[in-house]
Amino acid sequence: MGSTMETIRTDVAILGAGGAGLRAAIALAENAPGLRIALISKVYPMRSHTCAAEGGAAGVIKPGDSLEQHFDDTVSGGDWLCDQDAVEAFVDEAPGELLQLEHWGCPWSREPDGSVAVRPFGGMKRERTWYAADKSGFHILHTLFQTSLKHASIRRFDEYFATDLLVDDGRCQGLTAIEMRTGQLKLFQAPAVIIATGGAGRMFRFNTNGAIKTGDGMAMAYRAGVPLKDMEFVQYHPTGLPSTGILLTEGCRGEGGIMLNRHGRRYLQDYGMGPETPVGRPVLKTMELGPRDRLSQAFWHEQKKGNTVETPWGDCVLLDMRHLGEKLIDERLPFVRELATSYLGKDPVTDLVPVRPTVHYMMGGIHTDIAAATPLPGLFAAGECACVSINGANRLGSNSLTDLLVFGRRAALSALDYVRAAPRVANEATLAALAKAAQTRMRLLFEKTGGTESIAGLRAKMMDIMEEQAGIYRTGDGLEKARAALNELRRRHAGIELNDKTNVYNTEWLQCLELKSLLDCAEAVVAAALARRESRGAHQRLDYTERDDRNYLKHSLAHHHPTDAPRIGTLDVVITRSQPGVRDYSGAHR
Repeated sequence: MGSTMETIRTDVAILGAGGAGLRAAIALAENAPGLRIALISKVYPMRSHTCAAEGGAAGVIKPGDSLEQHFDDTVSGGDWLCDQDAVEAFVDEAPGELLQLEHWGCPWSREPDGSVAVRPFGGMKRERTWYAADKSGFHILHTLFQTSLKHASIRRFDEYFATDLLVDDGRCQGLTAIEMRTGQLKLFQAPAVIIATGGAGRMFRFNTNGAIKTGDGMAMAYRAGVPLKDMEFVQYHPTGLPSTGILLTEGCRGEGGIMLNRHGRRYLQDYGMGPETPVGRPVLKTMELGPRDRLSQAFWHEQKKGNTVETPWGDCVLLDMRHLGEKLIDERLPFVRELATSYLGKDPVTDLVPVRPTVHYMMGGIHTDIAAATPLPGLFAAGECACVSINGANRLGSNSLTDLLVFGRRAALSALDYVRAAPRVANEATLAALAKAAQTRMRLLFEKTGGTESIAGLRAKMMDIMEEQAGIYRTGDGLEKARAALNELRRRHAGIELNDKTNVYNTEWLQCLELKSLLDCAEAVVAAALARRESRGAHQRLDYTERDDRNYLKHSLAHHHPTDAPRIGTLDVVITRSQPGVRDYSGAHR
């Protein structure tokens, strides 16, 4: 790492080039053609994690559905922790965003009459999930990426690893990032920054997330003084492949797949999700299409009763899609068939497929308002790294891909308004000094000798702690153990010595930085979970089993402390028209 540092001046810097980042970049380019846009990503955009989404994106399009019903499903699915003004805006703008993708070339699956096809999804009482077979995220990302290429004002910085936000005069004024191919630190001077870097699911051992989802953007904002909101709410997806954690889309159940325990029983009827019904797709019964938190919790109870199936990778239940037939599976779930066959040797056309819950999504993230603005002037966030909150305590499947589009665009428009308001000119000497301090911290990692800690060893301990103490069910004692253990891991992280002292594509260096981000985010999860002494959505306490609206109908806000556990504050939930009620998934609906 050299001593000189290049400064790159831009109007808006976007961190992350997945769905939210690309949507933001396109919106900026369309609304302000002369704007300088820097799109910064630690991977090539088409390797962003949006690509892995399979099932689809929710938006009202069919007769018999309504914005009000999408609103009600989302708010009740989130156990009334959603900000209802944000949900109203989200459901209202969702159909337009999905139609816009179609106009840009997204190959949505079709009904026989040529109209857009929709499928059922968990927690949705109407069929409103648009899909492109079972590679929806792949096609959405392709569509956004190829559309972004039309705009010359979007300047891409692929394989740049962002390290620090630069805050001066009470506002965000840029960032520093490592150019991976040279190891050089670059200073991006920008009056507005949009973070769209995804979640932090890699803090758990068993997860659906790609290796890149290490909470970098969340941790950067957190260390810059922006609180992380509702971090205790971590979503498990009920159907992960036991050997890898790879997701089998909710579309499997949306198309009519059923879940069985070791006795061949559709056990979900025992957990308040409706009576057993004839197998098939025409009428949507709740059962397997209950919300993800409830299905994952039901697995935990079946495991405790001894009703799960033992496999070389741990306890599982069985996903049965055989009755769907080869024609439907090959048409609508071809990728699912490929995954199950390749990784487990189980063909869903002829075999039961073992599955188990796996960490999938973080409802919590960088605290933003309905316009995607954070409390730090000049800083905006969208996508999984952000918490608006439309997801509350439990996200409904297929809302997240639409969330990327709606709030990616909203973040762009907010950033554009901010830039047009002409914030004060940055003090370049001050920014250079801040960047130099970040460079010095980076250099110290290379100069350290005599270290005894390994990145892989600390990462494995963190994953075990989170899986054991902050998983589907939690206790105060377990969370206290996790808090102490994570504090110790943070201390030990300072003792890591890099064996690779080179600059070019130094993956050990980057993994060391990623682990620091994961530890920061993990501490926020545990601290917020300890403070929430109730059970709500994806946060379930065995020592506080009831939902407590009187004391905890509030968002949690985790504030960073450089040497101690986070400080937890609260923020009132915005309620516009839906008062907290009972989440009822026992009936039938179309």
